[in-house]
Amino acid sequence: MTGRTVTRADLCEAVYQKVGLSRTESAALVEMVLSEIADCLEKGETVKLSSFGSFVVREKGLRVGRNPKSGQEVPIPPRRVMVFKPSNILKARINGIEPEAEEAEPKRRKNGAA
Repeated sequence: MTGRTVTRADLCEAVYQKVGLSRTESAALVEMVLSEIADCLEKGETVKLSSFGSFVVREKGLRVGRNPKSGQEVPIPPRRVMVFKPSNILKARINGIEPEAEEAEPKRRKNGAA
């Protein structure tokens, strides 16, 4: 692993280089996209980016945890967490595997019915 982190500035620069917008317009576009994703997640909506993955907000209920130092039980309040679920296409790409043709086509039942 290289340990490199992709920043907003890197995304803006990539949009500038590949799309041809000005640097100011590229930065505004990246900010609008990220803002829209954040707004949807804040409302509890799922954000699905085809061939990339889904951002899902989950509700976690009240639970009891334990202080590792003292061993004392401590209540952990309910909260919302965000989870990213990568698509099979992204998983295959990360692992250097070409997605199989089956994945691109709808799955068929064993008895031949669609």
